Amino acid sequence: MNNETESQNCDFTSDLKLKGFKVYQINGDLSKIPVYSRRDFYKICINTSKSIIQYADRGIETDGTILFFGNPIIPYSWEIVSGEHEGYACVFTEEFLRAKDRSDALHESPLFKIEGTPIFSLCTEQKNFIDSLFQKMIKEYQTDYVFKDDLMRSYINLIIHESMKMQPSENFFKHKNASSRITSLFLELLERQFPVETKDQPLALKTPQDYAQSLSVHVNHLNRSVKEITGKSTTAHITERIIGEAKALLQHTNWSIADIGYSLGFEYPSYFNNYFKRLTGTIPKSLRM
Repeated sequence: MNNETESQNCDFTSDLKLKGFKVYQINGDLSKIPVYSRRDFYKICINTSKSIIQYADRGIETDGTILFFGNPIIPYSWEIVSGEHEGYACVFTEEFLRAKDRSDALHESPLFKIEGTPIFSLCTEQKNFIDSLFQKMIKEYQTDYVFKDDLMRSYINLIIHESMKMQPSENFFKHKNASSRITSLFLELLERQFPVETKDQPLALKTPQDYAQSLSVHVNHLNRSVKEITGKSTTAHITERIIGEAKALLQHTNWSIADIGYSLGFEYPSYFNNYFKRLTGTIPKSLRM
């Protein structure tokens, strides 16, 4: 990769981290497609090409126009086999999309969860419609409209709902394995702990051992499975979810910081403060300034 491309990727990723959202056109030049050291963002992409997509423990062959949903939980790779490579894509954080609504986690959506189907084959009419939504997003993204973020969320949700009405692709050529199943059960169980709705009772499950016991598996088996399928440790998933919930509670409730810490399993406020600062680089109080 040349220096110019590296600079473009750096600018792209920095902009995305700052705003939580980015939309762009794919013009057929693979060297200009943003490259991430790790995928921390959700992605929706409409693409026309003949490709092989490795998604978790499955392989998916595509030929024509497809709509793809990727998330930071499940690793994937994309190989262009032949033909044109063009389309549109947007990437965004869960915090961006759920800025005003933390009731549902994105990875629980049929489009993003491990046992869901992330790829849809599009007919010409569907392609034209989805293309038009991406084109509108790109146009609006370049404006100074004060409610631009809300408009972007509306377009993303429209694409998601239109996709859920489509028939999913059936071109999987490898079935899910035991690791995928146990990982899916772990993520589902993790998500059941949230959102936290009372400040009087702490989280029931806080460690990999807690989850392994609830799933009736050895903690080493759980850790190996989660790492194999998602590329991240069990502890990392638990930590990221707790931090995400902490931010939501700090921003959307009037609970005291001590109460928030207790509800998330921290017996003392100092434990919560140190944990939050170590993982985010800032103190909980800063989210309320």
